[in-house]
Amino acid sequence: MKKSLAAALTTALVVGAASTTFAAQNPFSDVPRGHWAYDAVMQLAEADIIEGYGDGTFLGNRNITRYEMAQMVAKALARVPQTQVTGPNRTALDSLTVEFQEELNNLGVRVSELEKYADKVELHGKIEYTYKSARTEDVRTGNKTKRKVNMDDWIFRFEPVAHVNDHWTLRARIDAHADLSRNDSSKYSLERGWAQGDYSNFQVKVGKQPLYTNEDGIVWDTEYSGAEVTFGNRLKATIYAGRLASGTVNGFQRHAGSWNGRQDGNGNSDADFNAATGQWGGTSSDPSSFQAINVQYTPKATGLSIGAGFYHINDDDFKTTAYSKHGREDDATIWSANLGYQFGRKAKLWGAFAQNTKADYEDNSWQALFSYGNLYGGGGQYGVKKGRWDVWAGYKKLGSNTSLCAINWDDAFAGTKGVVAGASWAPFDNIVVLCKYFRGDYIRGDGDAERLFGRVEFFF
Repeated sequence: MKKSLAAALTTALVVGAASTTFAAQNPFSDVPRGHWAYDAVMQLAEADIIEGYGDGTFLGNRNITRYEMAQMVAKALARVPQTQVTGPNRTALDSLTVEFQEELNNLGVRVSELEKYADKVELHGKIEYTYKSARTEDVRTGNKTKRKVNMDDWIFRFEPVAHVNDHWTLRARIDAHADLSRNDSSKYSLERGWAQGDYSNFQVKVGKQPLYTNEDGIVWDTEYSGAEVTFGNRLKATIYAGRLASGTVNGFQRHAGSWNGRQDGNGNSDADFNAATGQWGGTSSDPSSFQAINVQYTPKATGLSIGAGFYHINDDDFKTTAYSKHGREDDATIWSANLGYQFGRKAKLWGAFAQNTKADYEDNSWQALFSYGNLYGGGGQYGVKKGRWDVWAGYKKLGSNTSLCAINWDDAFAGTKGVVAGASWAPFDNIVVLCKYFRGDYIRGDGDAERLFGRVEFFF
């Protein structure tokens, strides 16, 4: 069997099932960038499914034995969670295991029908420690008093995946928090739980699910209850509809970072200031109706990415003079656009802009960032390889009434603008060290804002 055919068959199993990112150095001198099989070979090498030869060559045109092919299949079976193998990839897996069953059995790989489906539930998750230190100027005192708030937080997270059939899985997130700075903790709570159907060029989700849209966190980083449908592959369109929980959006203006009610802030003469939350404006007491659409084009490896988004949110909590001049507006209409360019495997430049056409204050957000490496933002999930790293820097402006529930807790936070920088590193498999820094000032009102963020993640 030709090695190119073996790689194609195994890639059908691995790439489609695991969607593993890969950005390792090219280990094979005879597979240059631009070769038709470059992407497949690099991904197989990154997953430790192929090794090549001692002289640094791959020899893709060489005939291989059935035993060598069985070794590749055995490694793929060992490294890819079987409940993630669905649709055409399940067919490819079944064909491979039937064809090489004798050799696989000799390698100690058991592939009976019952054993293939015995483990129907995967349990992944992480334990993370986070340190945050926010420094702001409380200009309400009239003398720009410096305020500093620190936080030490542990999260113990479970993320089970239950296999239903060839296309459907059930997914959840269960979290427990411990605030080490206060020596208190919370019980486990179900943060997310949804059913997901994956088909060729089509995906559907129903339930309480993650909401992280194509602006890279400057509008949404939360969850909502509803339905979501995605069409396409490189060019994707996603339609969302549902409800956001009470407390997710509001007509506030926020002038500092916040966690568990501990926040410094700046007041305003035309709206009541809440010293406990560091915000002025209304309350977050009502759930919100939510409809949205994203369209996004992503290149296969290098090249231009471009996308747009539209969001409509209806909530009486917007009826404040911190949101609109007359204080009677009860909805938000947000338009967004993003543009980026991927330079090879490691370098990326991108930006995003969002505008709330219903708000009169802090009605837009934007960011421009450059990153270099293969671990932007941290690990994200189980499967991080030792030695991966990334550095990034840029500028962010997060308007409170546009970044309604954005990534406000890591570097820049709602109501501020300024420079951001970060770095991440995996010193060992499935362990990530992450740090971020923000330095800027308030969008409205006077005063500086600063944040230092550090995190260690242990994935399992």
